[in-house]
Amino acid sequence: MLLNKSNYNQLDFNKGAVILVDKPYGFSSFKLVYEVKKAISRGKDKKLKIGHAGTLDPLATGLLILCTGTFTKQISQFQGLVKLYSGKMVLGASRPTYDLESEIDFNFETSHINVDMMEKTRQSLTGEQMMIPPIHSAIKVNGQRAYQLAREGKEVTLEAKPIVIHEFELETDHFPEIGFKVSCSKGTYIRSLVSEFGKRLQSGAYLSALKRDAIGDYKLEDAWNLHELKNLFDSGLK
Repeated sequence: MLLNKSNYNQLDFNKGAVILVDKPYGFSSFKLVYEVKKAISRGKDKKLKIGHAGTLDPLATGLLILCTGTFTKQISQFQGLVKLYSGKMVLGASRPTYDLESEIDFNFETSHINVDMMEKTRQSLTGEQMMIPPIHSAIKVNGQRAYQLAREGKEVTLEAKPIVIHEFELETDHFPEIGFKVSCSKGTYIRSLVSEFGKRLQSGAYLSALKRDAIGDYKLEDAWNLHELKNLFDSGLK
């Protein structure tokens, strides 16, 4: 059952519930899950099962679906839904993490890039793709997170994975900052898409902002922010 203001007092979170949350900027998905679990249980029910369906990077915001109790068995179903993102990228430079979490390592020329080139590149990145995840990601390599190995300066090799970019829209009025919207399949790393966009333009690009607007039919506009969710539980959840 989906948590809303009219049913929160009747829900049994151990039996199962679905909670839509707007992840704040700077929070890891794991930290958000921890904060929501603490708010629900008030620190008493440490055995409460809770998990999320699809990680968002700390510098991304937007919709995160949380499942509790027996509904955690449905997480894979939510993960398989089409996801909708909006964001911004900057052309002409690259960063090791493909986003603002690291400093610029290379600068590139952008004077050769025009609207026609960007449109052809956009089209080439629409549809079925093979894409390599960022080495600064939570993917496990021999039992360790890839980002941990990368931060230690160790060589990390990740295999390309099949994904689908259903829609890829661009807003180019503020070049070299490019606005975009992406509808994509499970397993898509928007940071990798942005980096590849820059490479195909014979330049560089990094992600400067990202928001997840929808997962299947679940919309960000229907999600709770963490502050109001905590207030809800504090107001009389039994």
